[in-house]
Amino acid sequence: MRKLIATILLIAAAVHTGCAASGRGSAAMPRWSFEPEMIFPADRSLKRPEDGVFLADGRIVVADQVDGLRVVSADGSSRPFGKLAQAGYAHDPPSIVGAPNGVSLNPSGTHILVADVYRGGIFSVEIATEATERVYQHPFGVNTARRDRAGGLWFTQSTRNGPEHGEAELLRSVDVATPDGALYYLPPPRGGEPRAPVSMLDERLFFANGFVLDETNRYIYLAETTGGRVTRYRIDPDGGRLSDRIVVLEVDHPDNLELDRHNRLWIASPVRSEIIVLDLASGATRSVLRISTPTSERRVEEIQTRIGNGTSWLELLTPELWEPGPGMTTGIILPPDDGPVYVTGLGDALIRLAP
Repeated sequence: MRKLIATILLIAAAVHTGCAASGRGSAAMPRWSFEPEMIFPADRSLKRPEDGVFLADGRIVVADQVDGLRVVSADGSSRPFGKLAQAGYAHDPPSIVGAPNGVSLNPSGTHILVADVYRGGIFSVEIATEATERVYQHPFGVNTARRDRAGGLWFTQSTRNGPEHGEAELLRSVDVATPDGALYYLPPPRGGEPRAPVSMLDERLFFANGFVLDETNRYIYLAETTGGRVTRYRIDPDGGRLSDRIVVLEVDHPDNLELDRHNRLWIASPVRSEIIVLDLASGATRSVLRISTPTSERRVEEIQTRIGNGTSWLELLTPELWEPGPGMTTGIILPPDDGPVYVTGLGDALIRLAP
């Protein structure tokens, strides 16, 4: 299996290079070259801004390992957002290590969901008041959580990492591809009836990571990081059931996903410090951002070789892999209009891509 995954990754890299060069279907797709001036905020004052969302007033809210969430203004200033500690989020290393991960807006835009990938809590923050509650506690870490229009809660478990050793067990699953990821669904409350239990919709996934719901077309797109693929399922209109599973793209270590208003899927690839856009109508792909140096290219090649040989590669996750970027690339914050795009990561800042 590990050799198969490595082969997929190598093929995917070649496919992306070819598609970008040919320009097929890419006329309307943006493209950026990284410059140090893109690092935002300039003082690099964030703490593991792994994912984030736009607010209606143009500010962004990002994951923050210390406070849970931070709201960032256009001038780069920021402050804690929400009351996650009061709701049970904890980060007090070395005894307790939390990691806010996937951040999403509910369909009405009134609340933010954030999931703790080390300790399994899913928290909901009301934007207007910043009132916060823990809406679900999973026995293992939760990577990403999203609500559907009916109020159902969908979330991914990357691996079976418990709260006591969440960080170490998560990294072990990254290092050695393990099919213990899963996709879950928690139905919405039904009047005064007891809430239905959470249900597992799919299992044996290779590090289930970011996902997006396309309720208009009744699809869900999900990234399997160590599986090297983005998978699409059809959603039953009543919720909580899936069918017609297919792989829509083979890609090197996909992380967070976002779907834009042009029916294009944005995919973050941490190991390659890359953002890839897939046009779902035409099937064309384009690399719209890639941070690359001769040193990082050698690192990527060595990682792929080690994966193919079934040997450990985590020691190669050093700044040489992502510099001059501010950290490993994990996600994308898409604007509601034609404003700037922000690239999230595991470092101390974002990357701001001007329109």
